[in-house]
Amino acid sequence: MGAILALTFGTFAVHGIAPGRERDWILIGVMFQLPHAVAVFALLAWRDRRAVRAGAWMLAGGSFVFSGILDALALGAPRALAALAPAGGTLMMLGWAWIALVALAGDRLERPSR
Repeated sequence: MGAILALTFGTFAVHGIAPGRERDWILIGVMFQLPHAVAVFALLAWRDRRAVRAGAWMLAGGSFVFSGILDALALGAPRALAALAPAGGTLMMLGWAWIALVALAGDRLERPSR
């Protein structure tokens, strides 16, 4: 879903919005959302485990919030909404930190079979 939104808004920005602040907001959102969408798929292909899925959800959610707020601002949402954008960025950072911990922990996070 994140990749589709990034491509849709990116295309809209390039072809439907004149250069300026609003276009820049959308393109910044795309710049964050598209690579994170790819990262989610790569992480799940790497290791489809609960701990990895948790990190993938943090990345997806964070990029959706951050990019969605920038997109909304570009489309005329109240500027006060910008105060919520750091929540999305923070969630992406937490997701990457979580994935790093999962990678460092390796198989120690797996429950022993009974």
